[in-house]
Amino acid sequence: MVKRKKWLDRERPDMGDDSDDDENVVPDYSLEYNTGGRVRNGSLSNIVSNSGVEDMDVREERLMNLSDNESVSSRRSIKRRNSFTEGKVANKRLRDSRRFIFFLGAFLGVAMAAYFGSYHVHSNNIELFDNMVNFENVKDYLDDWKDILPRGFTSFISDIQTGYAANQLQDLGENFAVGRQLIKDMELEAKYPVVMVPGVISTGIESWGVQGDGECDSSPHFRKRLWGSFYMLKTMVMDKVCWLKHVSLDPVTGLDPKHFKLRAAQGFESSDFFITGYWIWNKVLQNLGAIGYEPDTMVTASYDWRLAYLDLERRDQYFSKLKQQIELFYKLTGEKTILVGHSMGSQIVFYFLKWVEAEGPLYGNAGPGWVDKYIESFVNVAGTLLGAPKAVPALISGEMKDTIQLNALAMYGLEKFFSRKERVEMLQTWGGIPSMLPKGGDLIWGNLSYSSEDELHNNTDTYGNFIRFEKILGDAYEQNLTMASAIDLIETVSPPWLVKRMHEQYSYGYATTEDEMNDNVKDHSHWTNPMDVPLPNAPNMKIYCIYGVDNPTERAYVYRENHANDTSSLNLTIDYDSDTPVFLTNGDGTVPIMSHAMCHKWAQGKSPYNPSGMNVTIVEIKHEPDRFDIRGGSKTADHVDILGSAELNEYILKIAGGYGSTISNKLHSNLTSWVANIDFPM
Repeated sequence: MVKRKKWLDRERPDMGDDSDDDENVVPDYSLEYNTGGRVRNGSLSNIVSNSGVEDMDVREERLMNLSDNESVSSRRSIKRRNSFTEGKVANKRLRDSRRFIFFLGAFLGVAMAAYFGSYHVHSNNIELFDNMVNFENVKDYLDDWKDILPRGFTSFISDIQTGYAANQLQDLGENFAVGRQLIKDMELEAKYPVVMVPGVISTGIESWGVQGDGECDSSPHFRKRLWGSFYMLKTMVMDKVCWLKHVSLDPVTGLDPKHFKLRAAQGFESSDFFITGYWIWNKVLQNLGAIGYEPDTMVTASYDWRLAYLDLERRDQYFSKLKQQIELFYKLTGEKTILVGHSMGSQIVFYFLKWVEAEGPLYGNAGPGWVDKYIESFVNVAGTLLGAPKAVPALISGEMKDTIQLNALAMYGLEKFFSRKERVEMLQTWGGIPSMLPKGGDLIWGNLSYSSEDELHNNTDTYGNFIRFEKILGDAYEQNLTMASAIDLIETVSPPWLVKRMHEQYSYGYATTEDEMNDNVKDHSHWTNPMDVPLPNAPNMKIYCIYGVDNPTERAYVYRENHANDTSSLNLTIDYDSDTPVFLTNGDGTVPIMSHAMCHKWAQGKSPYNPSGMNVTIVEIKHEPDRFDIRGGSKTADHVDILGSAELNEYILKIAGGYGSTISNKLHSNLTSWVANIDFPM
């Protein structure tokens, strides 16, 4: 491509005075490129010949003979180009000036700060200035402002002061960090065997059926995780009906439905991750491994959490296998075992401690003294020993805080894809879910006029008013409900087979005499309720209750009857239009602190609830999540994410390594005083 103006300037340096005249300047586009001997500008079609570039004189002559119209056109083109160029130059100057002003302002700001703050840096206060720069004394200046400044800001300064010291790891949330730090600080190593019992829904469940029915073939899902994997999500979306057939249990027997068989995944992989990237027990496993634990000294006792507790023994011999594993550990190492239960896993552990010494069919039949001989400690992590209120709306209407916080469009989509009716029907077949219902009745959870938690003043008259109806649409529900009444409501709206299973497997009240409590020890339906049965007679065993606080947790609900045109067949639903459909209290985001009341009752010393005076240590971990970490970081105390808490991992490792005695009580809530004011019958 030949550009005409540059060619003229280069080839004709002596054109005379007319060489700079606009009429003699040809715009760039007047001659473009050669295509088979013709230039694409028709007026210059003969400038380039087939043989190459023409003689210079011929070109000059032809260029000098351009018409006036062509010259005018050329001048206009140049003006447009010059105008465009001038605009670009102006824009560049503007940008340069803005950049200059920015840097000038920054320089002046720094200079003014240095000048007006210079009196802090005179010779007498140079040490003060150094301390300020190093953040060593900033927290002292913040004490007067701590009620105004965000907690995260003061926590950040505290982290700088204490968390980044030379003798500490910078991030205890990193892989293996807690274990390595304890090895460095106290030469900690593995001592007691460890059995980890996961919580509800956190154990993966696999399909082992190969038949299915006419609507759903089970063989394509053989050994695939239909709970706790991306395959679960895929199957839910692509074939929801088949997925529901697999995960639901037989409503009458509470066991496997005909032609479908699911079993809990085994090994550490059963609960280290829920789905890829979403860890559950992995942090604990890593830190235990860092101090020397391996498969011969620790195990994950995974189970099918869908089953009622005695059905775990009836179908899978779960508790028998757990008993044998603990005895094998004792034979191999000569040491007692540490039982670490999380969430529902703590209820499983408590149930096991009663089952193993009980006599009867499907019971452990190990006799008194087995627990004291084989169990070193029970570590109750965020346990649901007195249940979780969110289990109530789940069984009544298939709802909880997590669902009602969705926006209208998301709620509509969820209802169309997986309706409340479908959710309730699925949950009702799972015999393990009713074990999570709150225990202790109105004694623990309050009545219509009073609850121990009312001092929190969280926009409610009383937390004891557990289910309230702000809009009465009929005569079916004319009064608000306490916790005990809400459980009665579940039995009212549930199918007979679920009500039967609840009575056969669980209890929700409390014993009123010591004789009644001792009689309950013989009946498995009371073994999930620590207000119905005592701790085992094991004076050498220790209990550690570790749970999160200061994370808003659902505690009470506003309900309404369904409108006539509601698409759901359920009679009740949480009132989304209420100003406060869910009332929150102190807890870990899932379990309110009141569910840990029995830990504080046991800690009072020897009593019918703790007949051997077993030592009980209580540690409350404040929820202080890292705002830049989706899982909360190493200082979280969320119900699930607490398993990644550096503080919790430190406690577990110290207990497992034989340094549990170095852990002392650590309380942030008023639960101890609340429990002291509850009128326990014994």
